[in-house]
Amino acid sequence: MRDQGQEGFTPVQRRVVSPVGAARSPLLTSPLVQKYAGASLATPRRHLGASNSNNGNNGSLLASMSKNSMLGSTIPSTLRKVSLQREFHDNDSDVVGAGVGGGPRWSKSAQGDGDVIIVGAAGGDNTASPTGDGEGLNTTTLTTTTTTVTSGAGNGSNEIDIAKIPLIERLQLWRHDAWIQHLYGTAEFVATKIYTMTGDANDAFWLALIYYSMGSHNRCIELLTKDDIISVSIVCRYLLARCYIDVKNYDDALDIVGETNPFADTAEASARIESDGGIKLESSMCFLRGKIYVAQNDFSRAKEAFKEAVLVDPKNFEAYRQLVDSHLLTTNEEWELLDSLDFDSLGDDSILVKSLYTLELSKNQNQDRITEAQDILRQDYDLADDIDIVTSDIDILFNQCKFSQCLNVCELMLKRDQFNNKILPTYISCLYEVKSSNKLFLLAHELAEKDPRNCITWYCVATYYMLLDRIPEARKYFSKSSIMDPTFAPAWLGFAHTFALEGEQDQAISAYSTAARFFPGMSLPNLFLGMQYMASNTLTLAEEYFSLAYESSPQDPVILNEIGVLKFKKGELHKAKRYLKKAAECCKDMERSSKTVLSVQINLSHTYRRLGENEKAIKYLTNILEDTENSSEIYCSLGFLYLKTNQLQKAIDALHRVLAINPGNSSAQKLLNYALELNVTLELDENHPLVVNSNILDEEHSASKIGKRRQPFESINVDKKRNKAGQLTEQSLSPAGEAMDIE
Repeated sequence: MRDQGQEGFTPVQRRVVSPVGAARSPLLTSPLVQKYAGASLATPRRHLGASNSNNGNNGSLLASMSKNSMLGSTIPSTLRKVSLQREFHDNDSDVVGAGVGGGPRWSKSAQGDGDVIIVGAAGGDNTASPTGDGEGLNTTTLTTTTTTVTSGAGNGSNEIDIAKIPLIERLQLWRHDAWIQHLYGTAEFVATKIYTMTGDANDAFWLALIYYSMGSHNRCIELLTKDDIISVSIVCRYLLARCYIDVKNYDDALDIVGETNPFADTAEASARIESDGGIKLESSMCFLRGKIYVAQNDFSRAKEAFKEAVLVDPKNFEAYRQLVDSHLLTTNEEWELLDSLDFDSLGDDSILVKSLYTLELSKNQNQDRITEAQDILRQDYDLADDIDIVTSDIDILFNQCKFSQCLNVCELMLKRDQFNNKILPTYISCLYEVKSSNKLFLLAHELAEKDPRNCITWYCVATYYMLLDRIPEARKYFSKSSIMDPTFAPAWLGFAHTFALEGEQDQAISAYSTAARFFPGMSLPNLFLGMQYMASNTLTLAEEYFSLAYESSPQDPVILNEIGVLKFKKGELHKAKRYLKKAAECCKDMERSSKTVLSVQINLSHTYRRLGENEKAIKYLTNILEDTENSSEIYCSLGFLYLKTNQLQKAIDALHRVLAINPGNSSAQKLLNYALELNVTLELDENHPLVVNSNILDEEHSASKIGKRRQPFESINVDKKRNKAGQLTEQSLSPAGEAMDIE
């Protein structure tokens, strides 16, 4: 099947393609053949890369597989991993890529001009070196063969010669084809026959994989455990652990993967197995270990397992996202983890992956790095319309309280991906903030109809009821959402909010404490706990929880504002001013009319007032009035400051404005009464506006009397002075501007 005298060729360029008008073989239409061009789909092994020394063409399939690049491999990496690695060296061979089972062997034809292509992989029959030189290790592999033979006449046509494919390999191709097309019944039917005929552990793995794809986890467990297949195959052990997790048998799953990483000290072995573009099974096993610990509520060990998974292989994005989305890390820890990842191992893809990972982190700090990552992805990689890039923009807009803009972007993206789980929670929160009950109602009904098994669906329903102030119904659906997915933090916080809104402080504290335990890296549960304790005037406990929240997110203006209020209540005014000024700095990019900005500015003005810096306090409040004209709280505070600085007229005007907006404001009513009384009893100096206006009127009145004495008396014809409507004309007005009395 192999001729040493023929020249090498590039397998990718010799793909099996039927010419127009030629008879098509049934196997030729297989997605397996079309997509992978005859590559082995047997149980995977890592390619250890003994490349062909005679073939200098780097465009071959195996050459692309051996690149140390994230996207270098043409075949999914998971389909190349097994526990037993086999390596042989064949420097004189004309086979492109000599790794047994790591990829297809492309041999040259002994017929004619080399139009016959033989694609094969070593079978599970203790195959020796394909060169016949005896250098191959006699280790039994767990990789079956998939040999595709194409033949053609002198006209250059290529088609599959089915007669030259062994029976087992034809059945394996049938099995793979059915599995790829999700025809699991067909795949199971064929796979059972293959396993019965061969008894090979590799065929047992494929049968177990089909069971897993069908959701038959117990059958998969039984198959993998009865013949002790997992003792010789890591990929089978990995599949068995996933089955145990899916059936919620976490103790047995932990026994399979181990409580710690057994490969942690095998640095030499890890260095020998170069990255081929896939995800290391060691990293995947660490990820499963983390999922088990999360299910057992052991969040500290889960955090370490997920961190180890992404440190072992930065391409394990699922482990990275689990750390971020489950709030297992504080904001500082997230950025420290990002900086510690070995992105250089990804080669040319390092900048792309690092930029994408940067956008997953909290937007409350390092905004310059996030902006830089966005610019790189938009300009260098043409990802401006990518869903993750736009999602990062949505998160930034939401953190800046620009809810209207955030809503517009969310609705635009949801037209492309209606059930995107990253955008929907933010979109629901925006609808709540702008009090759009109609849109929230329609969204809740649509999600309940089309996606009832999603926790976000019932979170949306609960948010709608909370907007309508129907707290019991909201609590019911927040609870349902948290039960469906215990790692969904918004549902836990919403559940706790329902108790806080009803004033049930003890139950609210209990619910917030549970959320703080489940999401140790999240600042909001500790923030709300501090707010509850501060409301009950338990300032010591409030300060402790505010400190925990501050450690998790030191750039959050809401946390800084609450700490400033706490210091204000304790009489530590200078500390309060420091925290509130820092909060104001963090709010510089936020919507000026948002509640957060208003609260920070008002609290800062109160602090300046208590420190005797009234002019600064007035300046802060007047600046806010430029954007929020109808805020009764601001006018009330401003009226009080005007009253304190003896600017009585401005104080009276501001307090009148408060009562016009909110007639029930008792504080403003008391301040206004005091200002009016003070205005009556206060002795006016000659520069007071009332005195100045009075002097002007007296002078005008005296001048009008002198003018009347000099003018001769003229009789007034009343009839002529009236117009058709019976009203007096402008000539009937006196010089003082008042209508003359006509009798």
